[in-house]
Amino acid sequence: MPKRFVVAASEFSDLPRFAGGFDLAEALTEAAQQLHETPTPHGTLRTAVQLAVHLMPGAEHAGVSVIERSNRPRTLAWTDEVVRSAEAHQQGREPHPHWDRLWSSPVVRIEDSEADGGADALSALGLRSALSLRLRADRRRITVLTAYASKPRAFDDAATRIGRLFTAHVSIALDSATTREQLTEAMRTRDLIGQATGILMERLNIDAAGAFESLVRASQRENVKLRDLARRIVDANDTTGGAGR
Repeated sequence: MPKRFVVAASEFSDLPRFAGGFDLAEALTEAAQQLHETPTPHGTLRTAVQLAVHLMPGAEHAGVSVIERSNRPRTLAWTDEVVRSAEAHQQGREPHPHWDRLWSSPVVRIEDSEADGGADALSALGLRSALSLRLRADRRRITVLTAYASKPRAFDDAATRIGRLFTAHVSIALDSATTREQLTEAMRTRDLIGQATGILMERLNIDAAGAFESLVRASQRENVKLRDLARRIVDANDTTGGAGR
């Protein structure tokens, strides 16, 4: 189930709302700094949706969703429950063509959901306009930031340009946070495998190379990831009080 994120609006009170010209550049710089200060990808997305409402002209709500081929959108971060409800209304229905167009276009707008028969889920929630901008895309999935408004035709070309500038910063910050998270996980995995190797060296009276080979063979034999097998060995050793003590 997606994790819920809450960020106080006061965190963004220093940003000029709906900025233009020099003020826009200053606002985007400040937004970029806030995005890069988040330590995790989830934190980056949480911050991004709040900033989107503050920076993008016409935006009242925002969410980030991931869309996999032949699947419904799944929301990763949102400003409020209206965004969650907009996604929930898609369950059990054919996705609106709005989502399908995002595979081939980086920007897609719904001008008026009441005039668009396929967007009845949005109009039922009082959402008349939507502006979706791609953050990431590959052959299997796309990640999209969508801004919503209660007024029809809320997102003009200026709003779209600002949105594209903003999502460029979000994409860079998201890639940076993802890399940091992967490096942190790699370090944790390395330490875990090192602990498991040490335990096997003591139990089996073998050297480090032999212990690691034994761990790899067991991983392949049991069809278990090396990290998970190492965790199992370390946890079992902690439970028994340590081998050979």
